[in-house]
Amino acid sequence: MLTPPTPPILPPDENHLILERRSKLGVLRQAQRDGHDVAFPNDFKPSDHAADLLAAHADLSPESLHALGRTVKVAGRMMQKRVMGKASFASLQDESGRIQIYVKGDDVGVDVYAAFKHWDLGDIIAAEGLVFKTKTGELSIHASCIRLLTKSLRPIPDKFCGMADQEAKYRQRYLDLMTDETVRQRFVMRSKTLGQLRDFMVSHGFLEVETPMLHPIPGGANARPFETHHNALDQPMFLRIAPELYLKRLLVGGFERVFEINRSFRNEGISVRHNPEFTMMEFYAAYWNYQDVMTFTESLIQDTAQNALGTLHVSYGGRPIDLSAPFARLSLREAIVKFTEAGQRVDDAQWLISALHGEGLSETKHHLSERSLAGLQVLYFEEMVEEHLWQPTFICDHPVEISPLARASDSRPGVAERFELYIMGRELANGFSELNDAEEQAARFQSQVAAKDRGDFEAMYYDHDFVRALEYGMPPAGGCGVGIDRLMMLLTDSPSIRDVLLFPAMRRESVPIAGITP
Repeated sequence: MLTPPTPPILPPDENHLILERRSKLGVLRQAQRDGHDVAFPNDFKPSDHAADLLAAHADLSPESLHALGRTVKVAGRMMQKRVMGKASFASLQDESGRIQIYVKGDDVGVDVYAAFKHWDLGDIIAAEGLVFKTKTGELSIHASCIRLLTKSLRPIPDKFCGMADQEAKYRQRYLDLMTDETVRQRFVMRSKTLGQLRDFMVSHGFLEVETPMLHPIPGGANARPFETHHNALDQPMFLRIAPELYLKRLLVGGFERVFEINRSFRNEGISVRHNPEFTMMEFYAAYWNYQDVMTFTESLIQDTAQNALGTLHVSYGGRPIDLSAPFARLSLREAIVKFTEAGQRVDDAQWLISALHGEGLSETKHHLSERSLAGLQVLYFEEMVEEHLWQPTFICDHPVEISPLARASDSRPGVAERFELYIMGRELANGFSELNDAEEQAARFQSQVAAKDRGDFEAMYYDHDFVRALEYGMPPAGGCGVGIDRLMMLLTDSPSIRDVLLFPAMRRESVPIAGITP
């Protein structure tokens, strides 16, 4: 038998429990060198899952189960163990849930049972045996065979307390999933919700497409991009901040309804509402305007909530939200008047500057005196109004100057046919009638370039190819981007965006891990 390569030497660990587990693994490796079973076997195929077994046999009596004589094969992580002399119980957790295993030395063999008593919580084990019910009525598996598949070298969190450190839960999501059923179900819901969103879009005639994540020119939103370098092309590239410009190229090409559930990246701050990489869905429909898109977005949110929760009356942070009623629609100006003390002073630039100063905004950082009246109104809205938009509300009629890709209103100068959807005081969607005038789009890009030259890092670049595409003719259209992460925060009543991301962005750990120094 070939001698396996010597495993890498791991750094000394002061934790005696880890040292003890490594010692046990050393015994397994030595047994493998002596010709016994491999330390990490990969030849067991489970045929059953805990939840299915529990559901299938819940109503059967112990006598009926005995008569049935069903043999099953399961595998999973050992989460609890009770050694009771010649027989023991263990709780095995697989993807679907937990089931109890009854292990008896006379059935699995004296040597195997002796080894089992030294196995640790967290070890991944396999068991085969008959389904039965204990005297207390708990469905269990009477093991005729039991094996250690994976040795866990680190102790799992306490079964009663779980993980108390919130940062550790984000950083070591695998432990969080392992020990918290609520967390597991949250991410199961996320996966199912994405599937439901796809079904909804396809059922309304939309085609799912994929567009590049590496862009030669970042575009589609006002945001600071992440920059990298493509060695073969010898040119800078940018992680996409939005798929918008590529999706609208597809409208030019003849696809009339397209959508993409995408990962986008913005080199911005981290907060309970922001993560540098995030998921959103963007969709575009030819011959729609922003009114059509608002109506469709409302239906999309309602359908998603109904499928995910079974109700349109939800709660977030202990406060009710009614998704069943028609969503309110207010202009940005109307929202300021309704929710603040501004009144008619909403049109007084000096009053807005003074009010923003009173909220702690500085001239040095926010350049208030350089902003137009519309720019001051938007900033005042963000500071004073957003948090009041708890019930679903479309905020419409944003200034053209901050909407470089949106169609301007034909009847109201300076106003774009644009909306943002707010729920629970947070923006969940942004949409508008699309600008399809190539010459106007070129002029808007020029204004963005001028803003970038003045130091606005989030201003857009000039995209020559996109302007060229518009010059071939894009049909009138409407489009929208929906923030999937924030939508999942609403549906799962999660206070932070990190709660709905499997692996949120975290500062790099400064301690060595497995011999690798950051």
